[in-house]
Amino acid sequence: MTNASLANLTGIQERRPLAHDVLETLRQAIWNRQLQPGIRLREEELAEALNVSRGPVREALIQLEYEGLVIREQNRGASVARLEREDLDEVYSLRMALEKLAVQLAVKNHNDSHLAQMQVVLDDMRSVLDDTVTVQRAADLDVSFHEVVIKSAQHKRLYHFWSTLRPQIYIFLLSRNVANADFREYMLPWHQDILDAIRDRHEKRALELIETHLEAAYTRVLVSYEAFLGSEQS
Repeated sequence: MTNASLANLTGIQERRPLAHDVLETLRQAIWNRQLQPGIRLREEELAEALNVSRGPVREALIQLEYEGLVIREQNRGASVARLEREDLDEVYSLRMALEKLAVQLAVKNHNDSHLAQMQVVLDDMRSVLDDTVTVQRAADLDVSFHEVVIKSAQHKRLYHFWSTLRPQIYIFLLSRNVANADFREYMLPWHQDILDAIRDRHEKRALELIETHLEAAYTRVLVSYEAFLGSEQS
C-alpha cells in the first residue's frame, strides 16, 4: 500500500464507537476507489494512518470481508476485493430473489411510516435529478429507497441478508453514467410506480415492476461496469 493511498484516511469522530468509524472510513475509501481493487491492506499501516490501534482495524477488515469488499487469505493478509462480471451476475440474481420476496411482504406488511419514508427519498430524487447530480448521490438515493422497501417487509432475516449484499450493490451502482438521459427518465418514475403499487397493496403489479426495474438496472450497470473494468485493464 502506498503512502498516497493512505494520505486521506483521517477524520475519525470520537462520538461513535471507534471500530464503527474505522469501518466507515475504509468502506468509503473502497467505494470511491481511494483504496483500489487488489491493494494489500496491512493492519499496522492502516492503524498508523488512522491513528488507532490495530484492534479496530482488524474488526473493520473482518466486517468488510463479510460484506464482500475485502479478501483475507491465510499467510497473505487482506486485500481489496476485485469485483468481476461473475460477481455482478451473482449480486443481481440474489438481489432479484431477495427484493421480489421483500415486495410481496411489503404489500402485506407496510405501514404509513414506511410509505412516508419512501416518498421522502423519491422527493429527494426529484430535487436532484438534474445536470448536477453526482454518481454517489444517485447511488445513495437508489439504495435508500430499496432499503426502505426491504424494511417495510418487516422480515428481520431478509433485511439481514440484503444488508450484507448492499455494499456490493453500491459499488456496482457507482459505475453508472448518471448523465445518461435514459437513466434520468427511468429512475424516478419506476421507483414511484413501485411505491404506488405497494401503497395500493397490488402484489402482482408490484412484483412485475420490481422485476422489470431490476432487470433494466442490471443491463445498465453491466454496460457501465464492463467499460469500467476495461479502463482498469488498459
